[in-house]
Amino acid sequence: MSSISLPQTTRYLTFKLADELYAVDVANIREILDVTAITKVPMTPAFMQGVINLRGSVVPVIDLRLKFGISPTECTMNTCIIVMEVTVHGETVILGALADSVQEVLELEPEQIEPAPRIGTKIESGFIRGVGRHNNDFLMILAVNELFSFDDLAGAAVQAAV
Repeated sequence: MSSISLPQTTRYLTFKLADELYAVDVANIREILDVTAITKVPMTPAFMQGVINLRGSVVPVIDLRLKFGISPTECTMNTCIIVMEVTVHGETVILGALADSVQEVLELEPEQIEPAPRIGTKIESGFIRGVGRHNNDFLMILAVNELFSFDDLAGAAVQAAV
């Protein structure tokens, strides 16, 4: 496989879900918070954990483990909320994503990133920008703007309006 065409070195925030390492372009990250009280909102998808108050703004919180079909996040002292901007159809939504732990910010050169694996037609992998290599580990680089569908974000907008 050849490396994907990224124009330059990109900085990524890396974090863990279960035993796997994931990364998001730091350009999408607003801040990282300790887990705080999450207010449940009825009749939302299971991965929508609820909303938090972020300096007077209501921010929906997603459990990425549930979104990816993993067991629910169990809060520990390392669990955090990664607040990020997600854009779908030209609309920007601020949301929080639960992560088991944040690891580090690292820079990856384009040659350190392989294209997303083609797993077959039945498995959705369009939200994976590529697979990076760092310190002999693989990390899934997420394309957060493709991670959530318009319907997912409509649910987040409903939560934020509550």
